[in-house]
Amino acid sequence: MPYCTFASLAYLCAKMHPQKFLQTVRLEDIILFEDEHIIVINKPLHMASLDDKEHRSLKDLAHDYLPGLHLCHRLDKMTSGTLIMAKNMEAYRHIAIQFQEREIHKNYHTFVSGVHDFNDYEIDLPIFVSSNKKVSIDAYNGKVAQTIVTTLKAFRGYTMLQCEPVSGRMHQIRIHLAAMSCPIIGDKLYGGKDMFLSDLKRKYKASTTDEHEQSLNRELLLHARNITFKHPATDEYVSFEAEYPKHFRVVLTALQKYAG
Repeated sequence: MPYCTFASLAYLCAKMHPQKFLQTVRLEDIILFEDEHIIVINKPLHMASLDDKEHRSLKDLAHDYLPGLHLCHRLDKMTSGTLIMAKNMEAYRHIAIQFQEREIHKNYHTFVSGVHDFNDYEIDLPIFVSSNKKVSIDAYNGKVAQTIVTTLKAFRGYTMLQCEPVSGRMHQIRIHLAAMSCPIIGDKLYGGKDMFLSDLKRKYKASTTDEHEQSLNRELLLHARNITFKHPATDEYVSFEAEYPKHFRVVLTALQKYAG
């Protein structure tokens, strides 16, 4: 099975404020792979997949790059990582059928509170999305939802996880992990707390220039690291990996240094 790893120019070069970056980024800056049928990108943090009243969305970037380019699926605004686009309707239908048949495998990486030992552990909890988009675990009204969770690395007080959603419900990974008492770092909607250097570094001394310590994570930590699917032209499996965004790398480096 072909396996491709590409560096995203946007994540290597963008050191400006996130919102300013979103106004300047182009689709070509975040492309991981492109041929005559599909494009795979590394979606930036803070960018909506579809319409956004305040900022440019992936839909806007796609239209600017190639009119008629179709998003095959979505990622939450605060989730970064791999996303597939189709250049024609035949390729779009091919990808859509794979999603419908659950033949596409997506692996997300995240950091959670606490030390957890998961080995292909299946979280099987039904999810209900209300009319006002409030998500909850609901055994009576919820739809079937499964997430496979594996521990990648345990640190002092924190764990790096890989999550594979079998189904594709709204906020599925976030609420499933919260239900297991390991909410995602920075995910305040589901009980996740921020991570601070003072939590990790022994004998931490606050800077005299800062009145308030800034969190290491800045945002919630959920990244669509890898996606595997059948190419619409060859019907052979291909796999693509997206580099971690900056805030993700900052947290990983801090944990490796101070909480290994």
